[in-house]
Amino acid sequence: MKHGDFTELAKFYIDRPGYSLTLLEYIKDHVEKSLGRALTVADVGAGTGKLTENLEQIGLTGYAVEPNDAMRQEGIRLFADRNTFEWKAGFAEETNLPDNCVDWVLMGSSFHWTDAPRAVAEFHRILRPGGYFTAIWNPRDIKRSELHTEIENMIYKEVPNMKRVSSGGTVSTEQMAEKLLGSGYKDLIFMESDHDELMSKERYINIWRSVNDIRVQAGEERFQKILDNIDSLLADYSEISVPYKSRAWTAQVCK
Repeated sequence: MKHGDFTELAKFYIDRPGYSLTLLEYIKDHVEKSLGRALTVADVGAGTGKLTENLEQIGLTGYAVEPNDAMRQEGIRLFADRNTFEWKAGFAEETNLPDNCVDWVLMGSSFHWTDAPRAVAEFHRILRPGGYFTAIWNPRDIKRSELHTEIENMIYKEVPNMKRVSSGGTVSTEQMAEKLLGSGYKDLIFMESDHDELMSKERYINIWRSVNDIRVQAGEERFQKILDNIDSLLADYSEISVPYKSRAWTAQVCK
């Protein structure tokens, strides 16, 4: 398995949590008030549709753009009986969407995989004048839980030199400003919101199975040991409450 290749992991993505609807509603309200019109959105790097589904839940429609065939097919299946989002093959750097076609572009837990200068230029192309770009992540908020702190420490004990590509927990406003401001965007806003998700042990372990960067760095044997250790730590649990913190940076296009 390679960094950034989610082909074999797509089947586990259904178990991943969604994002904070409270946070998405706040950003939506800001964008709508600023533009004074109903919004068409693009979820770029949509994966299997976790963020796409959240956007639908808050009343939005538009496009879901995903480069990986296996991930996109999972999303198409999820939305098979809906007409709220049109699924497209495309990359952040080349979405295959028309010029000036959307009011709000979002990337959920995927902006760190992009060639950022090319991606923000592409978003500049597809955004209508005054439109917005939001990069959002949904890291576990392990500081709020002894159990999840223990799991995190165990993983780093197994893979001491591990470097996360990004869980979103370490992204800073300074880093986002460097990528966006001066590149055709202005007025960078940061917002975050805590939320918790109750899930079965099987679902929780499947979420770990969907993680690309740890699996690549650990190798299959050590990664399976990590999964076994998590299973042991959860032996007395039938359900697990997992703390998350959705973190989002939003900027307006200069256009």
